[in-house]
Amino acid sequence: MTLQPIISVAPMMDYTDRHFRYIMRKMTKKTLLYTEMITTQAIIHGDRAKLLDFSEEEKPVSLQLGGDNPQQLAECAKIGQDWGYDEINLNVGCPSSRVQNGNFGACLMAHPHKVAQAIEAMEKAVNIPVTVKHRIGIDDQDSYQDMVYFVKTLADSGCQRFIIHARKAWLQGLSPKENRDIPPLRYQDVYRLKQEFFPLTIEINGGITSIEQTKKHLNYVDGVMIGRAAYDNPYLFAYVDREIYGEDKAIASREEIIESLYPYIDFWTSRKVKLNTIMRHLLQIFAGQTGTKAWKRYFAENGNTFLDGSKIVSQALVMIKKGNEENTTKE
Repeated sequence: MTLQPIISVAPMMDYTDRHFRYIMRKMTKKTLLYTEMITTQAIIHGDRAKLLDFSEEEKPVSLQLGGDNPQQLAECAKIGQDWGYDEINLNVGCPSSRVQNGNFGACLMAHPHKVAQAIEAMEKAVNIPVTVKHRIGIDDQDSYQDMVYFVKTLADSGCQRFIIHARKAWLQGLSPKENRDIPPLRYQDVYRLKQEFFPLTIEINGGITSIEQTKKHLNYVDGVMIGRAAYDNPYLFAYVDREIYGEDKAIASREEIIESLYPYIDFWTSRKVKLNTIMRHLLQIFAGQTGTKAWKRYFAENGNTFLDGSKIVSQALVMIKKGNEENTTKE
């Protein structure tokens, strides 16, 4: 086992942008955060500043790459290192048809030696960790031994850390969303892999929604990656530093977290970033609490602006607080 567990938020397209990561840092300093998957073609030919820029407060941050060309992946890994990222992660788990058409993501599990060549090229290009996120298997290539062959092939090329989504992926017939829900979870296969390849760092992903589940998995693996639950209930991560890492600190309230973001909100809205571009990541911060519907509705009605950013958010908080007080009085 690693000396300290690795808790992370999964890279999620259209979700884990720089604003999401900055917000998460108000709740947890220890959790590893990821970019959205960025293709090598986008980095090589696109607007790198727009794609790669991040705030120093977001660190540690891992850059997730999508691609299949070893030379291009190595080039982008070096760009990522020079940009200040703490590690580089290769996506071998996304099952979307668009990604398959680019010949990367989960379909690369059918070509472990090609992935190994990419890992080797990336390892030579950088001196920060290179990791792989993959599935338990794909289509009919989903036995435990298939996964062992894939992992061993990559480990022989130098990869020492694997983040494993404990579901197979069906590359035809299921949408990306269905691939997150329909194939059954096989946690035991990931546990077994850790037992049989103990020197490797093995992290588990898939269907994990609570601190209690996280602690249970850490009895068997080195790390836990949480995906959609980080978006559906972001306040979950306010407990990670204390409950998982043993930090002796008070848990900030939801209101304190939101108020601490006022300077950030005003910084970006003054640069013509609409308020909802930031606040969409906080629509679920009151999940399970009284007033969450009113909170969401308020931003649906008032968030499509770059004027009065923190003032609008503070008004929303007043509304939530007033509603809670009224409910308490009725009780």
